Amino acid sequence: MLEGPGFIHFLRADLVFSWSAPMTLTRFVTKNAFRNKRRSTLTVLSIAFSLLLLTLMMTIWRGFYLDQGGAESAQRLVVRHRVSLTFSLPGYYREKIRAIPGVVGVVPVSWFGGIYKDQKPENFFGQFGTDPEEFFKVYRDATMPEDQIKAWQRDRQGVIVDDSLARKYGWKLGDRIVLQGTIYPVNLELNIRGIFHTDPDNKSVYFNTKYVEESVDFFKGQAGTFSILAASPSDVSKIASTVDDMFRNSPQPTKTESEKAFGLEFVAMLGNVKAFILSICSAVVFATLLVSANTMAMSIRERTREVAVLKTLGFTRRGVLGLFVSEAVALALAGGMVGASLGWFLVYGLTHSPQFFSFFPMKVTPGIWVVALLTSAVVGLVSSAIPSYHASQINIVDGLRHIG
Repeated sequence: MLEGPGFIHFLRADLVFSWSAPMTLTRFVTKNAFRNKRRSTLTVLSIAFSLLLLTLMMTIWRGFYLDQGGAESAQRLVVRHRVSLTFSLPGYYREKIRAIPGVVGVVPVSWFGGIYKDQKPENFFGQFGTDPEEFFKVYRDATMPEDQIKAWQRDRQGVIVDDSLARKYGWKLGDRIVLQGTIYPVNLELNIRGIFHTDPDNKSVYFNTKYVEESVDFFKGQAGTFSILAASPSDVSKIASTVDDMFRNSPQPTKTESEKAFGLEFVAMLGNVKAFILSICSAVVFATLLVSANTMAMSIRERTREVAVLKTLGFTRRGVLGLFVSEAVALALAGGMVGASLGWFLVYGLTHSPQFFSFFPMKVTPGIWVVALLTSAVVGLVSSAIPSYHASQINIVDGLRHIG
């Protein structure tokens, strides 16, 4: 609680004392932080925009590099051709892989890449050929009623669809969809036999790979990749090295890696994404620091006489320093809260838009919120440290004589 029964309104030229109800230190700091409403609002908006960018970058970083998926995902591996994904693997590799100790199940997963309706981005989704008999043994985190699983297994033209896609297109069990072939010279006429759920949504459909094999001669006995489920996370590295050693000298050598590492290879095709994100984050923090420092420097310079009055009333140098630093942190935190909130709404809107497609989960988590707010608080603290220190050193007589 501030000393005395009231609070003080400070004007530029002279001092006017206005007494009313007692004021807490928090309220005093808040009132001073937003005394110049236009400047404070512009500062908060500038910091908010910077923290919005920072929140987006941290969300992308988390989705690409930190999120490891569920427990089942951590136990899955992907086997592909060592040279490129454009090359297929022989189908008989599957039985050889199945015999490796620690392998619970293995299924072919081949990208079809067809066109649904048209080539607009909002109609793009994952399309994979696989084995219905063993698919749910490997992808245990995908859930679907047992009767729908059996219906899919009985229908060579059957397809199962992610529930988010079913909601988007209004698909129902028994509906028929057509995928126009682009990589393979065949159009798939598929019957929806099941609607599955995953968390997060994978926005994909899966059909029987035999359908493509029977229609395309060059794809018979081939598979784009194989997905493996290991008995435990500790078996993942052993299985990966065993598979690659087994086919090292074959005409189609393999590269086996975790499901997460496989996904990151697509990110690597974009370039050095890590360096790009880090550079953006650094630039954002630096710009926020400059904005906050400029605001605090102007604010403190205009309040030289006020500092002298505060010292006259009994405020110590440490007290004056604490007041100005608190004001800067309050402004920065306000901007941080606005920016992080806008970031959450923007990410939510993007991930729920029809045009959005990603195999990586994009979500603003509480951890990202905390980091964003801590960053804004630190920026406010650092930007105000020097001008606040100089203000705390002002002599009372010199301060009262100050004109400006």
